[in-house]
Amino acid sequence: MWLRYGRVEDPGQLGCYRAALGTPVWQGGGPLQQPAVAELVRGLTGLLGTRVAPRTSAPSHAALVVGTPRSSALIRELVPAADLAELGDEGYVVRRITRRGRDFTVVAAHADRGVLYGAFHLLRLVQTPRPLEHVDLTERPTAPLRMADHWDNDDGSIERGYAGRSFFDWEKLPRLDTRYTDYARILASLGINGAVINNVNTPADYLAEPFLTKLAALAGVLRRCGVALYVTASFAAPIDLGGLNTAAPFDPGVRDWWTKKAEEIYGKIEDFGGFLVKANSEGRPGPLDYGRTHADGANLLAGALRPREPAHPLFGSLPRTNSMIEIPLDGGPSGREVDLELSAKEDETWHLSACVVVADGSS
Repeated sequence: MWLRYGRVEDPGQLGCYRAALGTPVWQGGGPLQQPAVAELVRGLTGLLGTRVAPRTSAPSHAALVVGTPRSSALIRELVPAADLAELGDEGYVVRRITRRGRDFTVVAAHADRGVLYGAFHLLRLVQTPRPLEHVDLTERPTAPLRMADHWDNDDGSIERGYAGRSFFDWEKLPRLDTRYTDYARILASLGINGAVINNVNTPADYLAEPFLTKLAALAGVLRRCGVALYVTASFAAPIDLGGLNTAAPFDPGVRDWWTKKAEEIYGKIEDFGGFLVKANSEGRPGPLDYGRTHADGANLLAGALRPREPAHPLFGSLPRTNSMIEIPLDGGPSGREVDLELSAKEDETWHLSACVVVADGSS
């Protein structure tokens, strides 16, 4: 994996990196800056082949400075506030700045989450390896919601999974495994800020105990790396769990059940992301069973959840519709292959290209 951080092989490049990055300066910050600094310490210690430890004041030589204007006087001095304010909560800069004869490599952001993503970007530059003498990168995610969608089952199997069994151990949870922390780090390193941890063809059990306590434990690990936990919900949960005789979207009892269930989940997972529902597909229950539309079913669940910032439209032809692209990494029901390529161009912009199978079966 790319988070193993083996030592840089080229002696000349290694010397440049040691000089520029061997002294990190961090003057404090919120919960999401802490894993950013921890990752930098871990990564640079491995990549530079020498012990790296953060300090709170600038040295008399070159240094790596990490933080936000709110948390760091050095960041306020080195980076104009206007450069960061327009980047939102997830954007960041990675920049070489010279002040009073000293070179500073800066990872700066308007908010803590941007610092986390910027830290991983800097580590990627060293791993690639890229020169830092004139680095001046500005990044801001285009899509505010970027999710990993698992098809893992509670028995450890993975639907259409071809690389072993699930690492979510529901028998042992809420006891945590170090792999969950590594998983959260992997997601953050890719800029992913949400994860659906169970299969879309799921029973309603995940919305009740003992699963809620297990989900809360996972959510706590993901939260430390800025990842919100989502859960797949069965549309028939009011029947299967609530003992109702209907799951109709406009039924007052159904609406009340989902509202109370959502509040129960928020009581355990305060930053709960929301529900993913597979409805009226391959025999799954849904609003069409009651003569209602998918929009009716979606609004039923949305009404039960606390408001969140909507996803930005990814397709110009849907200016009033919140949409997101799904890239399947296997052939899915069609059995067709999917070609996936991740490449970096000289300007360090990362491009993801894939053959995407859309709803009508075309690609």
